[in-house]
Amino acid sequence: MKLPLSLKMMLIALFSVPLFAIGQQTVSGTVTDGGSGQPLPGANVIVKGTTTGTTSDFDGNFLLNVDSFPVTLVVSSVGFKSEEITVNSSSPISVVLQEGEALDEVVIVGNRAKPRTVLESPVPIDNISAQELATSAQPEVDKMIAYRVPSYNSTQQTISDATAHFDPSELRNLGPSRTLVLVNGKRKNQSALVYVNETPGRGEVGVDMKSIPAAAIERVEVLRDGASAQYGSDAIAGVINIILKEETDKTTVNLGTGVTTEGDGFTYSGSVNTGFDFDGGGYVNFTADFYHQDYTDRAGEPGNDLLFGNIFGDQSLIDGTNPWIQDNPDLGMIVGQPEYDKFGLAFNAGVPYEGGEFYLFGSLQKRDGKSFALYRAPYWITDDFGLLTPEGQPYNGFQPTFETDIRDNTISVGNRWEMFGDWKFDVSYTFGRNAVDYLIGNTINVALGASSPTQFDPGGYRFSNNIGNIDIAKDFGTVSLTLGSEIRQERFVTQQGELASYIDGGAQSFPGLRPENAVSETRSNVGVYGGLDWDPTDQILISGAVRYEDYSDFGDNVSWKIAGRYLLEDDKGAIRASVNTGFRAPSLHQIYLSNIQTLQLADGTIGQQGTFNNVDPIIIDPVNGLGVPQLDAEESFNIAGGITYKVTPQFTVSLDYYNIAVDDRVLLTNPLGFDGDDTTTNAVEQVLIDNSVGNVTFFVNAVDTKTQGVDLVANYRGIELGGGNLDVNVAVNWNETDIDGTISVPQKILDAGYTDIFNREEQSRITTARPNLKGVLGLNYNIDKFEIVLNNTYFGEVTWRHPTTPNFDQTFAGKVLTDLSVAYQFDSWITAKVSANNILDVYPDEINTFGDFGTDLGGRFRYPWEVNQFGFNGTFLQGGLTFTF
Repeated sequence: MKLPLSLKMMLIALFSVPLFAIGQQTVSGTVTDGGSGQPLPGANVIVKGTTTGTTSDFDGNFLLNVDSFPVTLVVSSVGFKSEEITVNSSSPISVVLQEGEALDEVVIVGNRAKPRTVLESPVPIDNISAQELATSAQPEVDKMIAYRVPSYNSTQQTISDATAHFDPSELRNLGPSRTLVLVNGKRKNQSALVYVNETPGRGEVGVDMKSIPAAAIERVEVLRDGASAQYGSDAIAGVINIILKEETDKTTVNLGTGVTTEGDGFTYSGSVNTGFDFDGGGYVNFTADFYHQDYTDRAGEPGNDLLFGNIFGDQSLIDGTNPWIQDNPDLGMIVGQPEYDKFGLAFNAGVPYEGGEFYLFGSLQKRDGKSFALYRAPYWITDDFGLLTPEGQPYNGFQPTFETDIRDNTISVGNRWEMFGDWKFDVSYTFGRNAVDYLIGNTINVALGASSPTQFDPGGYRFSNNIGNIDIAKDFGTVSLTLGSEIRQERFVTQQGELASYIDGGAQSFPGLRPENAVSETRSNVGVYGGLDWDPTDQILISGAVRYEDYSDFGDNVSWKIAGRYLLEDDKGAIRASVNTGFRAPSLHQIYLSNIQTLQLADGTIGQQGTFNNVDPIIIDPVNGLGVPQLDAEESFNIAGGITYKVTPQFTVSLDYYNIAVDDRVLLTNPLGFDGDDTTTNAVEQVLIDNSVGNVTFFVNAVDTKTQGVDLVANYRGIELGGGNLDVNVAVNWNETDIDGTISVPQKILDAGYTDIFNREEQSRITTARPNLKGVLGLNYNIDKFEIVLNNTYFGEVTWRHPTTPNFDQTFAGKVLTDLSVAYQFDSWITAKVSANNILDVYPDEINTFGDFGTDLGGRFRYPWEVNQFGFNGTFLQGGLTFTF
């Protein structure tokens, strides 16, 4: 791994700081609930004015390394008043928190100068503890957040090649590319995959949210505001900061299993989280987990095949009298979630020294999955040459599989210290990598006949980054200053497949990546930023930031942000507002990706579609190609404002409005095919002929959008009811995205007669494919040793729009999903939990084709797949045990 000189210099600086005496002072103690006298687990204990801290364990105990005595600690917990305590020695202390001040949770994201509480922040932030995430009973981090934060969406995809193994996720329906993900405040690498199939997020690149073990997470901070001026590219919709655990004095083991009420989708899982201290100070927290998931099947049963009946002109397929269809009314399809096995490791460590701390954290995950392509019925592929059919049995077609081998690993090493009179320095290096290799199984290359393999290596993708950061902060009292720089090098690699996977039409379902698709491209960028927070009074905060970025491939950008906050009388609430600009650099994937896939083409037939990259002369050459401009950065302008208010110490409400304009969004065009005029050959058709494909697509800066919305969050905690305590959480997001102005079409394509490169279907993918209204009502009731959680999540309506014909559009109604879980603590070391997700067995509306057989691929799909609210697995039952030592 070759690093640029600038990163090497930063690594030298990382370890060249003078090390003083290794071994700090230690503070230990216990946090208890002042109302009940019981231990208070999960309380935040932070050294005032720093990000150094820990959380209390199940018994309320904590252990924290500090530079020296005396030291002031800030102890806080959701629903309790914060306490500041000055500690003068290493003797154990006792901290008692009283109920109230539900918003006094200290967060790190959104402010580099010093930690602020959720109430004190000038922008809206959700602070979600690991315990709160677990109440969703969802198996993975992206789904946990989606069922807690209404403005965040993530749903399982199906029959969409590798997209089915990643699941596009996003904030404020702005696409996966426009949400920045951090781990412990450091940028997480993107995945290697571009979502090129017909799903939400098509043409986008996101972070593989499945790659972070949930058991390793202490909390998740969701910044619901633009933050490019602070963090750089991608932070247009907001930032998700995942904080890893630092606990060292307990071990937690989770075991679980589940199954749908249809009897499929069986899962089993396990995780262990543990930690230990070093002699003389320091900690290591370690997590290992595994998860197995079987596939589900919710295919339609049309009893005919209108798609191929119309293509072949075969009446027996149209009326269902074909003998094979009579025996296989579902057309052989498997439509549902993929099966996969996931194995993950994560660690978080720190070693203090006098005046500072070395830290190290990272994760490693391997995920092996299998999904299914369209069934090759015997009237579609008429012979398998005896390669797939058992000897002595008649040929009945075959079901190709799409298998993935996904690896994601990241590691960050850093040194944070103070010198020169309380100036804070943080120097770090982060390496991240995501790789996906494909295997196409149970299929053939028809052109190779009886010599065809039955499984193929079609290639794969790699993405990696090397990141160096230096962050400097100084608190001058009423003024806080931040300065810093980030140096990043990125690499995108496409690996070609084996010859048999792509030659002469390639493997059925997924032709392999060809030699001309193979690339290994890098770029680098340097960013510098500065920020200033001014507290002229205890009530008023004015914050500003500016950031300059210079990219080696497309140029530079300047982003800025101004935010303000006014605390209401007696700190009962706050009024806040922000205005900022942002940007997103086109990803290396979007610049260099090219491939050929088997898809439904623009004319309704099944054929091959080519995606050509933004450096290929076929696309960019104005004379011999299509004259598509070089990709440039997206730019945004964000305005937001809101209010938070404590109706009572236990009842808090926040309301925020946002308006986000994004110019020059990088999008993947709709497929362009032949124009139907056989007497002439236009520029687009020449590309199709030269490359033996039926459709062509490419990436282009084409669309301006305007997104506005409202977030409402209300929490009522500690309601005494029937001898127990009830917490109520209500969160609602209304979000609307519109296309602003006309869509830009390259002139040469216009001259060829193609006036629409982003048709009605593609427009709906960014305006109506995700719910515009989503709400959560959560009830958490604790009594004695029981915890009962009832969550209701409303997913608003979504609309699929036909590429050309409005009469074929369909709106799928909003639905409420209800999840119920009951946990019982048998003893301090063992808790059992049972849950039912979607207990009322709610499904999306079924597809009504209105006479268009291409909408559901001839009835193969019963439920919507191009737009998606919450999947279509139905009720899922789970049981599990938690052991704590």
